[in-house]
Amino acid sequence: MKNICLALCCLALSLSSIGQLKAKVICPAFDVDILEGKVNTYKATAGAGEIKAKFPCFTSATTDSAKCGEAIYFKDKDITFYTSRDYIEIGEKFKGKLSVPLIGASRGSLFKVLGHPKMKDDTWDAFQTAYGTLVLHYNKANKVKLIQFSTKDTNTLSLCE
Repeated sequence: MKNICLALCCLALSLSSIGQLKAKVICPAFDVDILEGKVNTYKATAGAGEIKAKFPCFTSATTDSAKCGEAIYFKDKDITFYTSRDYIEIGEKFKGKLSVPLIGASRGSLFKVLGHPKMKDDTWDAFQTAYGTLVLHYNKANKVKLIQFSTKDTNTLSLCE
């Protein structure tokens, strides 16, 4: 009985010692140009395959057309590409570079850079841009907490709730 237990223990230890080497997936830094509507060189109209190839470190991807459509999530970097709705969403904990530092910016300080919003609400502003629409969502202190930009205008924009 001891020999069988010893043999099983040795087998278990030998199997766990045979490891596979796996290279860590390296993702390029996210460089967001707010005024051009691009992440690195990709606009919001980029396909899921292009995004996955350029940024292989995505945390999840969905193709659920009933909810928000196809989307690629980078939860650890707080950026999401909604490829079937042609918009990109950037959250408060975004890990990357913004051409215009909007996260945490005061609502009243944006006129110089963005002009007057085309549409307003108490918690968000939508700005018309050369590429489409930029939507900024504010927290209770009127600081930017969420950025959404799309190639569509405010009349055809369809955001995921």
